[in-house]
Amino acid sequence: MAPWVRDPEAVDRPPRPVLAAAVRSSLRTLEHTAPGHAVEVRVPPFGAVQCVEGPRHTRGTPPNVVETDPATWLALALGLLDWDAAADRVSASGHRAGEVARWLPVVDVHRKCENG
Repeated sequence: MAPWVRDPEAVDRPPRPVLAAAVRSSLRTLEHTAPGHAVEVRVPPFGAVQCVEGPRHTRGTPPNVVETDPATWLALALGLLDWDAAADRVSASGHRAGEVARWLPVVDVHRKCENG
Protein backbone atom coordinates (compact mmCIF):
# COMPACT_ATOMS: atom_id res chain seq x y z
CA MET A 1 0.00 0.00 0.00
CA ALA A 2 2.75 2.48 0.90
CA PRO A 3 4.33 2.45 -2.61
CA TRP A 4 1.01 3.50 -4.18
CA VAL A 5 0.44 6.14 -1.51
CA ARG A 6 3.95 7.52 -2.09
CA ASP A 7 3.55 7.69 -5.88
CA PRO A 8 0.03 6.99 -7.17
CA GLU A 9 1.02 8.00 -10.69
CA ALA A 10 3.77 5.38 -10.96
CA VAL A 11 2.20 2.48 -9.04
CA ASP A 12 -1.06 0.76 -9.90
CA ARG A 13 -3.96 1.58 -7.60
CA PRO A 14 -4.61 -1.31 -5.20
CA PRO A 15 -7.77 -3.33 -5.78
CA ARG A 16 -10.84 -1.68 -4.26
CA PRO A 17 -11.25 -4.29 -1.46
CA VAL A 18 -7.60 -3.84 -0.43
CA LEU A 19 -7.89 -0.05 -0.46
CA ALA A 20 -11.15 -0.19 1.49
CA ALA A 21 -9.61 -2.47 4.11
CA ALA A 22 -6.58 -0.19 4.54
CA VAL A 23 -8.75 2.92 4.96
CA ARG A 24 -11.17 1.25 7.37
CA SER A 25 -8.39 -0.29 9.43
CA SER A 26 -6.55 2.99 9.76
CA LEU A 27 -9.77 4.83 10.66
CA ARG A 28 -10.50 2.24 13.37
CA THR A 29 -6.98 2.68 14.70
CA LEU A 30 -7.52 6.44 14.89
CA GLU A 31 -10.85 5.87 16.61
CA HIS A 32 -9.13 3.74 19.28
CA THR A 33 -6.08 5.95 19.82
CA ALA A 34 -8.07 9.19 19.88
CA PRO A 35 -11.30 8.13 21.58
CA GLY A 36 -14.18 10.55 21.67
CA HIS A 37 -16.88 12.09 19.54
CA ALA A 38 -15.83 15.70 18.95
CA VAL A 39 -14.54 15.27 15.38
CA GLU A 40 -15.81 13.13 12.54
CA VAL A 41 -13.20 11.91 10.04
CA ARG A 42 -14.64 10.90 6.67
CA VAL A 43 -12.87 9.08 3.85
CA PRO A 44 -15.50 8.50 1.20
CA PRO A 45 -16.55 6.06 0.00
CA PHE A 46 -14.90 3.75 2.54
CA GLY A 47 -15.67 4.98 6.01
CA ALA A 48 -16.06 7.55 8.74
CA VAL A 49 -15.35 7.56 12.46
CA GLN A 50 -15.86 9.89 15.36
CA CYS A 51 -12.81 10.60 17.46
CA VAL A 52 -11.12 13.16 19.74
CA GLU A 53 -12.35 13.69 23.24
CA GLY A 54 -15.06 16.29 23.64
CA PRO A 55 -18.79 16.81 23.33
CA ARG A 56 -20.71 14.07 21.54
CA HIS A 57 -22.53 15.05 18.39
CA THR A 58 -25.71 13.09 17.72
CA ARG A 59 -27.93 14.89 15.19
CA GLY A 60 -27.45 16.57 11.84
CA THR A 61 -24.12 17.58 10.39
CA PRO A 62 -21.31 17.41 12.94
CA PRO A 63 -19.69 20.78 13.72
CA ASN A 64 -16.13 19.40 13.38
CA VAL A 65 -15.47 17.37 10.25
CA VAL A 66 -12.34 16.24 8.44
CA GLU A 67 -12.86 14.81 4.97
CA THR A 68 -10.37 13.67 2.37
CA ASP A 69 -9.79 11.12 -0.37
CA PRO A 70 -8.37 7.64 0.32
CA ALA A 71 -4.86 8.38 -1.01
CA THR A 72 -4.48 11.52 1.10
CA TRP A 73 -5.89 9.82 4.18
CA LEU A 74 -3.52 6.88 3.87
CA ALA A 75 -0.56 9.24 3.33
CA LEU A 76 -1.51 11.03 6.56
CA ALA A 77 -2.22 7.80 8.42
CA LEU A 78 1.13 6.29 7.39
CA GLY A 79 3.19 9.39 8.13
CA LEU A 80 4.05 9.97 4.47
CA LEU A 81 2.36 13.39 4.51
CA ASP A 82 1.97 15.83 7.36
CA TRP A 83 -1.16 17.76 8.21
CA ASP A 84 0.11 21.16 7.06
CA ALA A 85 1.34 19.82 3.72
CA ALA A 86 -2.06 18.20 3.14
CA ALA A 87 -4.03 21.41 3.72
CA ASP A 88 -5.09 21.74 0.07
CA ARG A 89 -6.22 18.08 -0.04
CA VAL A 90 -8.16 17.97 3.24
CA SER A 91 -11.44 19.66 4.08
CA ALA A 92 -11.39 20.51 7.79
CA SER A 93 -14.37 22.41 9.14
CA GLY A 94 -15.01 23.44 12.70
CA HIS A 95 -12.64 24.82 15.30
CA ARG A 96 -11.66 21.36 16.61
CA ALA A 97 -11.15 19.55 13.29
CA GLY A 98 -7.43 20.30 13.24
CA GLU A 99 -6.97 18.39 16.50
CA VAL A 100 -6.90 15.19 14.44
CA ALA A 101 -3.34 16.15 13.42
CA ARG A 102 -2.18 15.43 16.97
CA TRP A 103 -3.05 11.75 16.47
CA LEU A 104 -1.34 11.31 13.11
CA PRO A 105 0.27 9.24 11.84
CA VAL A 106 -1.63 6.23 13.13
CA VAL A 107 1.14 3.96 11.77
CA ASP A 108 4.51 5.60 11.11
CA VAL A 109 6.22 3.79 8.24
CA HIS A 110 9.38 5.82 8.90
CA ARG A 111 9.83 4.68 12.50
CA LYS A 112 12.56 2.11 12.87
CA CYS A 113 11.84 -1.20 14.48
CA GLU A 114 12.72 -1.15 18.18
CA ASN A 115 14.28 -4.63 18.01
CA GLY A 116 16.08 -4.29 14.72
